[in-house]
Amino acid sequence: MTDFADMISGYRRFRQAGWAQQRERWGELREGQSPRVMIIACSDSRVDPAQIFDTNPGEIFVVRNVAALVPPFETTPGLHGVSAALEFAVQVLKVGEIVVMGHGSCGGCGAALSGDLKDQPPGEGGFIANWIKLLDDARAHVVAEHPDHSTPQAKRAMEEEGVKVSLANLRTFPCIRSKERSGDLKLVGAFFAIADGVLNVLDEQSGVFSPA
Repeated sequence: MTDFADMISGYRRFRQAGWAQQRERWGELREGQSPRVMIIACSDSRVDPAQIFDTNPGEIFVVRNVAALVPPFETTPGLHGVSAALEFAVQVLKVGEIVVMGHGSCGGCGAALSGDLKDQPPGEGGFIANWIKLLDDARAHVVAEHPDHSTPQAKRAMEEEGVKVSLANLRTFPCIRSKERSGDLKLVGAFFAIADGVLNVLDEQSGVFSPA
């Protein structure tokens, strides 16, 4: 079990090895960042995008949340963390690609599919339940095709549908929609299968995920 004391030991190894070996790179990053790719991924501790894609510091701009979800564009008052990160990545950093990466054994997608959190009151699961309502339409689609939603096939379908929901919601943002149409921005759907370590990429024409 890793605790913070173990993490400090890890930091010291990084400081002696990883940081020292890329000292020139870290010096460049002190002046700013210019990643070309934004990745929207799940908060799950098993799916670290920097590890999966073997990237160097400064190469990817990452936002992680429960189930790798993007809410639809809205201008109502509130604290819109994902939307703020999107705006920064697209308008300020001018990333050329946004990758939505779902994953296998996703707890958020599993809860959306099972409905286990639906009736929990605020403060005791209400935040999560409200967040994964973004997947309600996707759940209805999955359950229609997989009446027994406890099967591995239904769970995988739900996880893949989650990626498609986020891609659709990305296109509700005017800045993203216009940049995609002009060819300045590309949207990519991906799925990392924890069980076998395979990354699958979505073909939006067919709606099928295939190994990269």
